[in-house]
Amino acid sequence: MTLRSFALALATAALACVAIPAAAQIAPDDAGLGTKLGMAQRNDSGETGSVTMYRRGPQNTLVVIALFDEPAGRQQPAHVHRGRSCDALDPTPAFSLAPVVGGRSQTLLHLSESRLLSGNYVVNVHASLQNLPHYVSCGELYH
Repeated sequence: MTLRSFALALATAALACVAIPAAAQIAPDDAGLGTKLGMAQRNDSGETGSVTMYRRGPQNTLVVIALFDEPAGRQQPAHVHRGRSCDALDPTPAFSLAPVVGGRSQTLLHLSESRLLSGNYVVNVHASLQNLPHYVSCGELYH
């Protein structure tokens, strides 16, 4: 075996090792598009956008929040709350999400997408850690 063919075989093996775990993270019946729902402003914040859920196996969901008009330099806490609507929710978070920074948040939850989309949860973004009761954006999760 020449040095060139050995290097090619080694590179091919390395790529195969990298590609397999990444593909295994996506559920077999998930086309990768996710379920995208709207996030509406709360309390005249002007912060609107979307929350998208991507299945990552039978019991994991990647939750991605994308907001527009978030104040620059701010970290805004985000949570999943129990409730059927943004106007009727349990103020105690059911699940914590990564804070929204620069308009984005991405969190892997150990919870199935179907449970999140059962109509029993909402996603809330709060003004700041110091002002958790003040919601700036909310999205109702339903299928």
